[in-house]
Parts: sequence; C-alpha cells; structure tokens
Amino acid sequence: MELMYTGVVIIGIIVIVAALLIIYFLHRRKTSSYTNGTRAANTERIRNSKLYKSLNVRYRVLTLVMLVGMVGSIVASLFLAARPYRTDDVVSGVKKRDIILCLDVSYSLYDLNSEITDYLKNVVAGLEGDRFGISIFNTSSVTYVPLTDDYDYVIDRLDALNEYFVMQKEYEENYVQLYETYDEIPVDQRERFDELQDKLDYFEAGTLYDNFYRGSSLIGEGLGTALYSFPYLGSSERTRVIIMCTDNELNAYGREVLNLKEASEYCKKNNVTVFGIFPSEEKFYMPEEYNYSSCLNGFKNAVETTGGKFYIRTKSQSVSEIVQDIQKQEAMLVKIVMTRQTVDLPRIPFIIMFICLAIGCTAGLVLQK
Repeated sequence: MELMYTGVVIIGIIVIVAALLIIYFLHRRKTSSYTNGTRAANTERIRNSKLYKSLNVRYRVLTLVMLVGMVGSIVASLFLAARPYRTDDVVSGVKKRDIILCLDVSYSLYDLNSEITDYLKNVVAGLEGDRFGISIFNTSSVTYVPLTDDYDYVIDRLDALNEYFVMQKEYEENYVQLYETYDEIPVDQRERFDELQDKLDYFEAGTLYDNFYRGSSLIGEGLGTALYSFPYLGSSERTRVIIMCTDNELNAYGREVLNLKEASEYCKKNNVTVFGIFPSEEKFYMPEEYNYSSCLNGFKNAVETTGGKFYIRTKSQSVSEIVQDIQKQEAMLVKIVMTRQTVDLPRIPFIIMFICLAIGCTAGLVLQK
C-alpha cells in the first residue's frame, strides 16, 4: 500500500504531537497552580479508601482510552486524506483480425454454400473483437456485408444467404432439371416457380450483372473484390483472412479484369491469407465439361501462394471440421497493451477510524456518568 499524498500524514502527525505537548504543558501548569494552595484536612483517608482508588484508576484508564481513541481516529483520518492506494499493471490483448467470407454463388455450389453459412452462424456468435464481412460473386461481385463487429447483423445476413441457397437448390432440382420450358411446368407448381424466380432475382441482380456478355464464375475477380474490401491494405496491423468457397469452374467469355493467379499474388503482397474450400468429386458440377483435377489444382495453388490451407469437403471432412481447423491455423494477431492503474484502498483506514472514534466517544460518555 502506498500513499498518494504522504505530506498530509507527516504534517498532520507533527501538528498532533505539537497539540498534545501544548495540552500537556497547559494541564501541568493548571495542576501546579493548586499545589501551593490551601489544603483540605483529612484527605489522606479518602485517597486510601478502596472506592477512591477504584474510581481514580477507572478515571485514568477511561481518560487514556478516550485520548488514544481520539488520536487514533485523527491519525486514521489523515491516512484517508492522504489516499492510500495500490498500483496494478493490467496487461490486455486487443484482437485485430478481419475475416471475409468469399462465396461463389453459382448454382453448382448451393449445397456447400448452405452448409458453410449455416455453420458459420455459430462461429460468428462466438467472436469477440474480430470484424467479419461477406463478399459474394458470380459474374460480378457484391460486398454483401462490409467488415463489421455487429455480429447480430452478420448472423441475420447469413440466415438470408442460407435461405437463398436453399431456394437455389429447390429451383434447380424441382424445375430446371425436370422441365425445359415454362409450359412444361404443371399449372399447380407455376405459382411457386414464379415466386422463386422473383426472390432469386433479388440476389442475382447484383451477382449476374452483364452475365450474357461476360460469362459466370469469374473466380479471380471474386477474390480480388474480397481482397480490396479490406481497408488500408498494406498499412494495417490487423490480421487479414479470406475464407473462399468455389469449384473454380471459370466460365468467362472474355479476359477477366483479374484472374485467380493474379488475385492470389496480390493477396500475398498485402499479407492476406486465403483458406480455400473445394467440393468433393462426387459433388463436382458438370465433370464432362470441366476437369476436376485441373480446377482443384488451380485453386489449391492460388490458396497456397498466400500461405493459406486448402480443404476438400468430403464425407470424412465436414465444413465444421474445416472451419475449426482454419481457426486453429490462423492465430490472431494480438497487440499487447499494458496499462498502469491506481486502485484506492480506503477500507482499512476507514475501519480503524470508525473503531477508534467509537471507542473514544464511548469512553467519554462513561466518564460523564
């Protein structure tokens, strides 16, 4: 325990000692003035009596107790005024991680995307201090959720995305794969078909912009958009992570603004780590048109260029296991912050002052009787 204002105690004790000495000398002077005065006769017998002696001892003890109590309470109050305290060094870590979920929202990935968004809701709910964002792409890219630490909002948007992927699956499996034209759809199912189209168009107005001229699944542009969603690239101390899900089935009608290889090199240059999630071979879309190994290796090389890790969603490796492994692989950058704070400790001096004051007052009251 330390005192913030030590001088208060030193000066206060000096004043108390001086006051006690003055009181002592004044009392002695007053007592000596009666020494040479006229004495009463036959007082010796009274002073030697048992009652007188007990009352005299009682008086002196109570006086001493009262004096000690009053002095003790004054000294304790001086310590209170001097502010006793202790100094604590508080070491805290400030989490500084930015995570962007980058999803290829083409219809070939609705099962995997649905599983990812559904599981990530629990992950986001457990975050503390990290910022989370979502970028979706097909022909064009949309920053669906900018980086934020409003986890309730992120979870709400993940729910909406999950609903979108469920609708994709229903639309693809219940209509596109079964009927070639609108007229072939049974009349009692057309209302649901139209409803699905309207809801899907809400999302795809952004992700399929210029689709007839530029193609679809522009992977490099999707990753590049996610990369440049991070603020202050190259100058921030935050750990940057992109979790990207795609089957890498590029269907561009012309040259991409940024291809996958270039985007991964830019990620590496800006210290952004990409973790890739790829579908299993049995879930691979249109294997007769796209080579599974070629698409896999192209995406894997891009991911590993950034220092990240590549995952294949299989029956033996679920999305939950993949995301948990990503969390272990990517250690959060923690900036250690040490602060020194003072904590007041008035409790002990206050208790002592209260006890001394109570004892002194009690002794004084007994003396009056």
